[in-house]
Order: sequence, then structure tokens, then C-alpha cells
Amino acid sequence: MEHPFLSIIIPAHNEESRLPRALGQVFSFLSQQAYDSEVLVVENGSSDRTLQTAQKFTEIFPTLRVLHEEQAGKGSAVKRGMLEGRGQYRFICDADLSMPVDEINRFLPPACHCDVAIASREAAGAIRYHEPYYRHLTGRVFNFLIRSIVLPNLQDTQCGFKCFRREVAEQVFPYQTLSGWAFDVEVLHIARSHGFTITEIPIPWYYQSESKISVLHDSWHMFMDLLTIRRNSRQGLYEQRS
Repeated sequence: MEHPFLSIIIPAHNEESRLPRALGQVFSFLSQQAYDSEVLVVENGSSDRTLQTAQKFTEIFPTLRVLHEEQAGKGSAVKRGMLEGRGQYRFICDADLSMPVDEINRFLPPACHCDVAIASREAAGAIRYHEPYYRHLTGRVFNFLIRSIVLPNLQDTQCGFKCFRREVAEQVFPYQTLSGWAFDVEVLHIARSHGFTITEIPIPWYYQSESKISVLHDSWHMFMDLLTIRRNSRQGLYEQRS
């Protein structure tokens, strides 16, 4: 398939245990769809057998591609996958599948016609399951900072499920500079600064206790990343090149 309808990009760092289940669910869902699709697993920085595990699944699923990204960070893996994906729509999908995969079609035509569609745990109609109160509170504080410093009016930028039209992905991701957890804030800021629209899709979301985010350590780094995004923007680093 030269240009499938959908590319699903799964960043994978130390996902040896969760990846088989995730790929099984993703391909089960895709097998029921009328459109063409591909799945890209982008492994980077793993200390387990994530890469080998993903490669074994290419023998089962011919539309699976496995990439190894040398640069560390989830943002680097996502950027690689979004730029190497061939789909008309490119969907970021976390391996924990905290959002059920059958929600994906809500981000695509005919259900949604927009430049960028992001999963939201805060939009009207969204439901959170089993999330500890302290995690929710920390997330709301960080979102307040995001709205104050970089992205006004977006209620949830940190959910790991996002969909970009091909033209948007190919225009936005080359400008991405961050490789850490705040990369998606930067990407959304770039998209908005280039005039693209962003729509929040309310979803059911299930808290995963094995989350890899360290609230104290990563929150500080994400805050510093927000200041970097604002500085980059003021310096014109995200302005479209002729």
C-alpha cells in the first residue's frame, strides 16, 4: 500500500510485556474496517526485547512495520513514525491502550473532519476510570500551566492518542525539537501557529498503574519544556519556511 487511509504509530520503550496484547487488539480492530491501514512500531532506547518482540509480529501481520530509533525519548519515536507513515491520517497510539481501540474511528472521517483530533479526558462526555485523585490533580495543575504559557483553551493535551491529517503531520513534525514528555504540547503549538484547527474528542480512559511518568521528576522537566516552547516560538523557530 503506497498511501493507506490510516497509519497507526505506536512508540515503544520497554514494552516487551504490553506490546503483544496491544498489537493483537489493534490488528483485530483494523481487520474489521473497510479502509486500508498500516501499523508502525517505533522502538527506541529499550533495555528489554521490545524490538525483537515487535519484529516477530511482522511474520503474522504483513502491514506492520518496525522501526528502531536511535535518539532517546518518546517524542523522537513519535516524530520518526509520523514522518515515515504513509497514511492519509496518522494516529498516535500508546501501547498501554488506556483508550479502547474501537474509539479510533471517532477521530477519522466521516465522524471527524479536522486537521488535528486529540483524545480528551476533560471534554464534555469523557469518562476516567480508576485514576487516583493525586494523578488527576497533578494533571489539571499542569494543564493550567500549558493553557497559561503555550496553548490557551485546550483542556487536555497529554492524552497519548492523537490524529493528524497527512498534510498537517508532514508540515508540523519537521519543526519538532523536543523529545521528552512535552513533545505533544510543542507539536500542538506548532500546528496551531501554522493555522491548523485542533479538536478535542471526549473518550473513555482507563488509568494504567504501570504508567512510566514520574509525577515529581517529569513534571519539573515538562514545565521547563513549556518555557522552551514559548522561547522557541518568540524566536521564530516554528515559523513556516518558504
